[in-house]
Amino acid sequence: MRVFHELTRRTGIHGAPHPVRRTPYDKAALVAKHVAGIVTRSPFPGRYDALVVPHPRKPNGVEIYTDVLRATLGDNALILDSGINGTPLPGSKNLDFFTSAAGAIHPRTTDDRGIGAALEKLTGVRVPVGAILAREVPKHLRLRALYRALLKRHRIKTVYVVVAYFHQHIVGAARDLGIRVVELQHGAISPFHLGYSYPGRPTVADQPDELWCFGSYWTDVADLPAGMRAEVVGATFLPAPGRKDPRRVVFLSQGTVGAELVQVADAVAKEDPDLDVVYRLHPSERPEDYTIPSGVQLSTGGSTLELLATATYQIGVSTTALFEGMALGCRTAVADLPGHEYLDPAIARGHAELMTQPSDLRQAPLCPTPEIYYAPSRLRLATEQPQ
Repeated sequence: MRVFHELTRRTGIHGAPHPVRRTPYDKAALVAKHVAGIVTRSPFPGRYDALVVPHPRKPNGVEIYTDVLRATLGDNALILDSGINGTPLPGSKNLDFFTSAAGAIHPRTTDDRGIGAALEKLTGVRVPVGAILAREVPKHLRLRALYRALLKRHRIKTVYVVVAYFHQHIVGAARDLGIRVVELQHGAISPFHLGYSYPGRPTVADQPDELWCFGSYWTDVADLPAGMRAEVVGATFLPAPGRKDPRRVVFLSQGTVGAELVQVADAVAKEDPDLDVVYRLHPSERPEDYTIPSGVQLSTGGSTLELLATATYQIGVSTTALFEGMALGCRTAVADLPGHEYLDPAIARGHAELMTQPSDLRQAPLCPTPEIYYAPSRLRLATEQPQ
């Protein structure tokens, strides 16, 4: 995944998906939090049956993907929530000091066995694969050993994790000990997603046993690794559709294509001045990232889901919010920008329209079967009946 992000950034196809920006003061404060956390947020004391690793993003302070799961498990669950790239949940524990320290000492580069040269020959772009390996492999091995000790200490029976492909040291530690690992879906899955798509379903190391999905669409849209089972548990976090504003169009930004999508928003606003065109930033973006045209309204506060609940049209590229908007009754257009292939299956089903020119917006369809993307929640039942 890190090689892919470097490759797309260096080619200019995509920008940074979730840029992390820290001032020198921010960095110093983070180090201080790490040191204090060794004592105040250590996960080793106590005894738990389950480990939950939430998502770092928390709209309005709520981590929507594990909210019901954590309530169901109650005091039996150890909540391990990093504060490195977000605000940890109250009462959660972390190993942030060790996470940062594990990657601090490593060789500058290592032999990449010709992978970098082969990738450059194929794409024309040089990616420092050797340097990435030199940093990430020692970090993974150190953290894997640490988490093995943690899991043994508590005799954990099940690990629940969001974004497992960025927590492979935790997944690997659990697999070393024969502990069941469940990943909770957090975003769009497609044949182009390197975290989930393994054509032919080969055996892949350090993968969860189960993937709990929002709806049936996600269970077979990509080839999961061999031995990884998909199960529909539904979603708990979508609000009810609101009263629709017939003029409201919401553009759903993301860092990879935001600069280009702003131009599409400008074109739509000029094509039909009667529309109320709203440009909604991704949580990892900032207003200063873009120059917003005069006919477009910038939206940063409040809830994206509540905004979509009142919108008639939505436009984006590959963001998960497009599927959420379908479930909330939005007519869906997909901008013809890099990454639109994520929505190809939905477009083929007639649930969305590929927008190649601004006038295409008026033909954007409604999704007649939103439950295939977001089914009613079955999470409590799935938790009570482990496989």
